[in-house]
Amino acid sequence: MKQSHSNDEQTFIEHLEALRSMLIHSLSAVALLSLPGFYLAPKCIDFLIKNSLPENIGKLHYFSPMEVFIIQLKAGVVLGFIIAFPYIVYQVRKFVLPALYENERRFLGWLISLATILFVAGSAFCIFLILPLIMKFSASFSTSQLEATLGLESFINLSAAMILAFGLMFQFPLGVLICVKFGLVSVSTLKNARPYIIVGILILAAIFTPPDIVSQLMLGIPTWLLFEAGLFAASIIEKSRA
Repeated sequence: MKQSHSNDEQTFIEHLEALRSMLIHSLSAVALLSLPGFYLAPKCIDFLIKNSLPENIGKLHYFSPMEVFIIQLKAGVVLGFIIAFPYIVYQVRKFVLPALYENERRFLGWLISLATILFVAGSAFCIFLILPLIMKFSASFSTSQLEATLGLESFINLSAAMILAFGLMFQFPLGVLICVKFGLVSVSTLKNARPYIIVGILILAAIFTPPDIVSQLMLGIPTWLLFEAGLFAASIIEKSRA
């Protein structure tokens, strides 16, 4: 019994050591790749502004001496994380693999790839379509007596929140597939719960977006369509398993 207890303790310590190594390697990669991220940050911010702002809004403004520099620092860290993301995924996969069977390892690789593709697709959808529409909608309130004076920080905060929200909400079909794959819920149950799921999607869209109905619908409707796509794919999986 003492030998078994010692082996369990040694295994637990090895797991902690592997977790510590994974976190150190991942954080070091983000810190190192934040340096090119700082260099790319001004170019990315300029692209985001040029792509999103309509002509009648004009230029953005900053209201404190260090505001632009701080925003560029934050953007640099975010870009560093994005550049380091494949390496972070590799470290997480390396940490998890020893505890998985062969079929589970293949499923994990497929899962990570699909999650990454969906996140990139959601972010791109937001950057190239949704943000310009939101800013155009905002500019439509401008009149001869009412002129928009938008700050850089508020625009970047809105953009970051929207991009993250779309990236996360585009994972919805993946969640449906996982639930059906592991038998947590059946396709028929999801179909019967469709009205409640749609309400839940709209609630999440309201949480993740600014408090206006346009932004909420722009996130809610694509997420609902992705849920339907995930439901269709899950029904195929369920039939093949049967």
